[in-house]
Amino acid sequence: MYPRFIERQVREALADTRVVLLCGPRQSGKTTLAQRIAGEAFPFFTLDDATTLDAALSDPVGFLRGLDRAVIDEIQRAPELILAIKVAVDSDPRPGRFLLTGSADLMTLPRVADSLAGRMGIVRLLPLAQAELRGAGPPSFLDMAFAGEIPAVRAPAAGGSLVETVLAGGYPEALTRSGWRRRQNWHLDYVEAIVQRDVRDIARIDRLASMPRLLRVLAEQSGQLVNYSGFGAPLGMSHVTTRKYLDILESLFLVYTLSPWYSNTLKRLTKSPKLHFLDAGLLAALRGLTPDRLRRDRTPFGPLLETFVLGELLKLATWTDDRYAFSHFRNKQRNEVDIVIENGRGEIVGIEVKASATVSTKDFSGLRYLAADAGERFVMGLVLYDHESSIAFGPRMAAVPVPALWS
Repeated sequence: MYPRFIERQVREALADTRVVLLCGPRQSGKTTLAQRIAGEAFPFFTLDDATTLDAALSDPVGFLRGLDRAVIDEIQRAPELILAIKVAVDSDPRPGRFLLTGSADLMTLPRVADSLAGRMGIVRLLPLAQAELRGAGPPSFLDMAFAGEIPAVRAPAAGGSLVETVLAGGYPEALTRSGWRRRQNWHLDYVEAIVQRDVRDIARIDRLASMPRLLRVLAEQSGQLVNYSGFGAPLGMSHVTTRKYLDILESLFLVYTLSPWYSNTLKRLTKSPKLHFLDAGLLAALRGLTPDRLRRDRTPFGPLLETFVLGELLKLATWTDDRYAFSHFRNKQRNEVDIVIENGRGEIVGIEVKASATVSTKDFSGLRYLAADAGERFVMGLVLYDHESSIAFGPRMAAVPVPALWS
């Protein structure tokens, strides 16, 4: 089993919170981690089992009766259990009574959010990060960046090896497959399974068969500003339907919309979010990208690398005690920064991603606009690129190799 750095947060939450939800995409390792944490102390129930699911749906109160503590896997399949859990933990408010796992963001379901408000801690588990895959300790990238220090690199992976790292993604099961064709088939089968099972669990939609096609359209637009009308047009969908479907895909941890960054003093920023996928391997499979194809044409690698970097940063953020907000910067003159990170103190770090082995002063243009607008809140601007050396580009600016994310 790979080390999962989020385990500490789960154990801490169980020590002082009545209900803990471990949520994230299917096949990211939630069940394995929950079983590891619970051991023999908690009975384990998975709602992927038809008999267990039927019992939970037909008699939620009876299902929980007599349970002192329990792990309930894939709770989104039986939201009827949530109210019964609320009643149980209100009558016996000891911490650590229920460890739930979910492959959907339950807080998007109003009855769940309302029922367990103040009673439930949420911990998100994303697919494997590079530091976990490589058996390293939790990286210091965010700590160093917000301290105004240039992140160090101990394990470079430039050139072709970076391409293969990005294309592989982080789903544990996909990484066991031999060869790129087998891995990409796993990702495509995974999407089909999500659509047929999990979409049905959390929403009623009229055009279920359009979901895989919409995902392929979105894959071609990854890294671009969200345009609901443009996304849905090839499939004959209205912008309202497209937005609804995109929200469902985001609640299932397949895609991620990156909000625009702005402060109260900024008046000329676009308000459109940017679209990303949460796993670069899944994005690569939907776009049919392989190492051979990228050797012939490296153009598609830029959006893929940006998705990969965002995913790694989101994973780093889940392991820390600080709360980070992620956004993107784009002003009316179209000066952009790919990723803006804001910590709990309101400090700002800007990240620009470049799929190249060279960096020039002009690559910091967007970061300088961000620094000017953020003022004293701006701590550091970094261009992550495909090389092995960190290079300072003036005060609070540096080019840093992508592997600094896991060093």
